[in-house]
Parts: sequence; C-alpha cells; structure tokens
Amino acid sequence: MKTIHHTALALALAAAFPALAQSNADVLRELQALKAQVAELEAKLKAQEAAKPQWGMTPDQARELNRITVKTEALEDSRDASGMKGLKISGYADPTWIYNRGKRNSGFSFLDSRAETGYSYDNSYFGSVVLDLQKETDSGTRWRLTLSPNRGTDTVIGNGSIVQEASVSVPLGSLQTRFIAGHLPDWSGYEFQQATLNKLITHNLLFDFTLPTSYTGAGLELTRGKWIVKGVVANMNAARNLDGDRAPVMAYRVDYSRGEFQGFGFAGVHGKAANFADPNAAKSRVDLFEFDAYFIRGDWTVQGQASVGRHKGAAIAPDPASGDLRDATWTGLSALAAYKFNPRLEGVVRLDHVRNAKNGGGLLGYTGYWDPDNGVYGDTRNGLGVDPTAVCGALDASSVCNTGANRTALSFGLSYLWDLSTTFRVEYRLDRANLPVFANPEGTAYRKSNSLLGASVVVSF
Repeated sequence: MKTIHHTALALALAAAFPALAQSNADVLRELQALKAQVAELEAKLKAQEAAKPQWGMTPDQARELNRITVKTEALEDSRDASGMKGLKISGYADPTWIYNRGKRNSGFSFLDSRAETGYSYDNSYFGSVVLDLQKETDSGTRWRLTLSPNRGTDTVIGNGSIVQEASVSVPLGSLQTRFIAGHLPDWSGYEFQQATLNKLITHNLLFDFTLPTSYTGAGLELTRGKWIVKGVVANMNAARNLDGDRAPVMAYRVDYSRGEFQGFGFAGVHGKAANFADPNAAKSRVDLFEFDAYFIRGDWTVQGQASVGRHKGAAIAPDPASGDLRDATWTGLSALAAYKFNPRLEGVVRLDHVRNAKNGGGLLGYTGYWDPDNGVYGDTRNGLGVDPTAVCGALDASSVCNTGANRTALSFGLSYLWDLSTTFRVEYRLDRANLPVFANPEGTAYRKSNSLLGASVVVSF
C-alpha cells in the first residue's frame, strides 16, 4: 500500500510543476504587455504637452524685453534729472466776440489791453490765453505758475505782468496740513475766473464788483474729512505795500462737501485795502463776507451766492455837509441754473442783483469818481452811481444826488461740447438799473438798461 501511495504522490507532483511553470510565464508576458501600454500612454501625454501653447519667450523676445526695460529706465532717469517728474502742463484759449448795444460796438475781444476800459463787466477775464504749469515733488510740495497776458490778476490790480497765479503749497507733517504762500487769485463765490470752469461767457455782478482780485501773502490750508479751510494774511490787490504802509488783510475760505452732489462754502476778507475814491489813494477798512452753495446731479446744476460788504470812505457821493468821504455798503445775490438737454448741449440762466443805493453807491475798488461840476457821477460804463441826469452840485444834500443805482443782470446762454477739448458758447445778457446810469459812447444820453450778445470758443489741453 505504501508503494502505491508514494507513486500516486509522485505522479501528482510531476503533473503540478509543469502547470506552475506554465502559469509564471503567462504572468511575465502580461506584465511586459502592461509596461508597453504604460510607455505608450506616457508618450502620448508628452506629445499632447508639447502641442500646447507656450507662454514663455523666445531668445529674441527676451532680448527685446531687456532692451525696452533698459530704455524705459533711461527715460525715467532723464525725466527725473530734468525736473519733469510730477509736472503737469495745461492751458486754454477763448477767443470771444461781443456786441454791446449801449456802446454801439462789436468785435472780437482777445488779449486786448485794459488801458482803455479797465475792468468792466463787458470786458472782464474772457478773451484769454492761459498757460498753467503745476509741479508736485515726491515730498508733496506743490508749485504753480499760471500765465495770462493782459488778462491775469496781476494785470487787473495794475502791475501789468502776465502772472495769474504764482504760489507754493508745502505739507507740514502731513498732506492734509499745508503752508501756502505767493500770489493767489481770490477764492470767493461759486464762479471761477477760468473760462474752462464757467458756464457762461461773462461773470456775475458779485464776481465783477464785490470780490477781491488777488492776495499776496502766506497762510495755511487744512483738509479734515469733508472740510477744507484756508486762510492767509496778505496784501489785497497789491503785490507790495508802499512805504509807510503795513496794513494787511485777513482772507479765509471754508468749504464743506456734504455729499456726492452738494456742498457749500463761505469766504471773508477783513482789514485795510486801497480806496480809489480817496484822492490821496489811501487804504481804508474793508469787511467782506459771502456764502455760496451748489447742487450738481444728473443733468442739473444749481449754484447760488449771497454777499455783503462795506468799504470805509469809498462811497461815490461825499457827505454834503462836510465833504468827507462816506462808507460804501452793499448786499447782493446771484443764482445760476443749468440743464443738459443732451450730453453735449447745455442751457444756462443766471440772475444777479446788487443793492447799492446808500451814499450815492460804490462797490469794492474803483466805481467812479464824484465830480458833478464836470459831469462825473460814477461809473457810467458799468452802471454804478448817481443819476447823471439830475442837477447836482458837489455838496448837494438832495436825495437824488445821494442815492446810487441798484443793479440787476439777467443772462441766458447755450454751451455745446464739440469734443473733449472744445466748447462753443453763446450768451445774451440784459443789464438793468433803477436809475439811468448807462451812458452812450458820447456821454450825452443815459439809459436804465444795456444788453450784450456774446459768442466764444474755449479750446483747452
């Protein structure tokens, strides 16, 4: 039995080993086939990656980028070395055509001298060429020089230079606290001097006759949230005081931006300023205050201003008993509304009124001498002063010879934005007084009203 058992076991083992050997060979072949498939898949993936866009640069592109980088850095170095960093240059020109019915004249007003007419409502700051240079350093210091031949503030105050503004602004510890100094245009009211910032060609009565022209001095400007406060101690309308004159004025301006669409401000001047009614050309006390506000939203713009002022000894008519100079006092209102009929075309209306009857009238600055014996009753070009048709003597105490004219002006205008740098404007203006104070060219007839028609093009860069 043992022999049979061992024989059977041997036969079973002999049968099993060939089968085992056969199974290992199959597994090896399958592993080799699997490796081949993996290698094939890897090759396909590499081919797909190679076919994708490459965002790197070719050697030529890298060389070009390096060349541009070096050139840009050289240009920046040259700009900084020449002082061009932080420099902004802008300007505008506004050739203007004016028809004045009362003066029976018409023609272009552009860079004309003020020697003939001085400053008047029909020949104010329009007709200008302006070049504005502004520079800001890395420290935040700002420098500004604005030039305007025959139309700058320095020309209006009598110096005859082409300077409109020459100022510096230096931060004191922060950009919100600044020291300011130089020759500064007046900042009162809702209207600006520049044609690019105004809706109409002419200015309102308050701008023309109740506000200073410029300050030469120094002070501070503070920005605190929605508030901006600035003030200076300065000469008003004078680049330099004469010998023996050390009387400055204090001028200030406060602005508050209530929100995105509206805000208000007020400004004042207190001190001594030139009194041109005084034959000795002395200075006298001046106190000015004005409040202005704006609302600008969508197609609508609404602006307004109220002013009150007093200039000691600057009235047109002297005291009839003593011959002494009397105070000029006035109050005034101005309102403007503008509506855009479409993004290019805007209509504008403005109404001004100045009450100026006391002591024969008289506003800030020159408003006409009193010499009734020679037919001089005030400023008959601008409609200020006593009724020229009244029979008055130098010391006449009658009411008619001591009452000045109250003035009103109504303007209608259209503005068309031709492109981003060009605007065409037309304006019709009616000036009226309660007395016949507008003279004809010969000075032989007087009317209570006068009208202007103007057209201009404002081109800026």
